[in-house]
Amino acid sequence: MTDLEMSLFAAGGVFVVGVFGYNKWQEYRARKSVERAFANDHDDVLMRADGTPMSRHEPVLDLGVAPAGEGVVLEPSLGATGVADEAPDDVPPPAKLTLPGAAPDTPPAELAESLVDPLIDCLIPLALEAPARGDKLLPVLQKLRRVGNKPVHFIGLHVNGDWEPIVHGGVYTKLQAGVQMATRTTSLNELEYSELVSRLRPLADEIGAEPELPDMIEAVSEARNLHRFVAGHDAQLGVNLRSNGAPWAIGTLIGALENQGYDVRPDGRFAMPDGDGGVLYTLSTNVTLGADTTNKLTLLLDVPCVAPARDGFGKMIAGAKTLVQRLDATIVDDYDQPLVDEALAEINSQVQDFYQEMETADIPAGSTRALRLFS
Repeated sequence: MTDLEMSLFAAGGVFVVGVFGYNKWQEYRARKSVERAFANDHDDVLMRADGTPMSRHEPVLDLGVAPAGEGVVLEPSLGATGVADEAPDDVPPPAKLTLPGAAPDTPPAELAESLVDPLIDCLIPLALEAPARGDKLLPVLQKLRRVGNKPVHFIGLHVNGDWEPIVHGGVYTKLQAGVQMATRTTSLNELEYSELVSRLRPLADEIGAEPELPDMIEAVSEARNLHRFVAGHDAQLGVNLRSNGAPWAIGTLIGALENQGYDVRPDGRFAMPDGDGGVLYTLSTNVTLGADTTNKLTLLLDVPCVAPARDGFGKMIAGAKTLVQRLDATIVDDYDQPLVDEALAEINSQVQDFYQEMETADIPAGSTRALRLFS
């Protein structure tokens, strides 16, 4: 059999499988539609999260007759859920939710954009058949947390009109999914997109939603463009400390580093905290956990993950110079050549240019957006 015949045979097989799968999908959708039509367990948005009923208010049409002594004409109004506006206490307030790197008082709308970001996520709107509570949505949506190595997040349009992370106690009229288009290693590809679609559709049926899927070719192309930027700005900048004499004893070294403010990690690396729960830079002893001595330390700055205002490079060099005095060491590059102040100043200038490039691309170093892409 020739290569052409083999190719045609394979293409025919893929086509047959595709048609079979499409027919099965249509059967599945039809069955789910019938089940929903006759189901008696529809989500009741007039129930509180704890199961107690809310007070119901029927819509009232005002005919324009103002109270005595007033000239105000009230227009008829329906609440966002399609039922009359409820008293403020009738809709439970959404639970507080924070994200890594976000301030505790970050507004829900800002948190929502951090989760489903139009710049770095492939967005998929989901139209709900009826308003739904977060208590019912969350267990279903948590079934789809990632495709491949790309995280998937969901946000909801609350009945108060704001987009927010979906939480218990919230009532939502629309949803939006977002799958991250790139990571440090890869971009969203055709296989991952197909996995997303095949898993999202039954999930959407389960919550009574209809996804608006973007074109796969366009989504994958956009993902590749984003990954090119990530790959071009995936900079980790390191300097080394070389012992001028005998190797350092690991036990003594660990105590000295802890006294200088480093946090010890389980993998044997050390991290210099930034004071707000993040990391400025890390330090490695360049030996295994069971080693007794080392004659070289490496300080490493993950440049896109540290905001310029924190001066990660400046503080890393300052920390290295402090260790030089305490340990009798020399600052060297990866080729064991000494790094003098002039060379370090030139590197710092390049770091500032790097930060400006990221700012121009609207992905500032150290931002939530950058931390997601370069995590």
